[in-house]
Amino acid sequence: MTTPLRLALLAVAICASLVLAAGRAAASTAHHARASHATLGIRAVQFARHLLGTRYVYGGSTPRTGFDCSGLVRYVYAHFGISLPHSSYADFDLGRRVSRRGLRPGDLVFFHGLGHVGIYVGAGKFIHAPHTGTRVSYSTLAEYGSEYDGARRLVR
Repeated sequence: MTTPLRLALLAVAICASLVLAAGRAAASTAHHARASHATLGIRAVQFARHLLGTRYVYGGSTPRTGFDCSGLVRYVYAHFGISLPHSSYADFDLGRRVSRRGLRPGDLVFFHGLGHVGIYVGAGKFIHAPHTGTRVSYSTLAEYGSEYDGARRLVR
């Protein structure tokens, strides 16, 4: 085998190795992002469960004062170092769009023309601060049927 041919084969082998390594790194990063969200989402749901029963207060943003829907979501995610606006409309512009079939625990679910937000917990349920006169509770997506507007997945 001639020297130029050996060099050409070596160059092809090096390029192939780099392409494979880049592919593995991208796959690893994507897997890490999925695993990271899954962990964050589950932890957010576990934390939110401790807030069940907190009274609804318009503009509320702490367990002591009470919560409105976006105040609850903001409080839960702030516990994990994620700063969110106190607005369901603004929350809908964050993260990544998620299909209804692709929902995972921790995803934000939106209703009533984006005027209401909750945290998806799985099995068709979400935690939210519904409205005046209620407390933080579970509801089902089915209960909100046609009022469902979409979901977002927060990413760090």
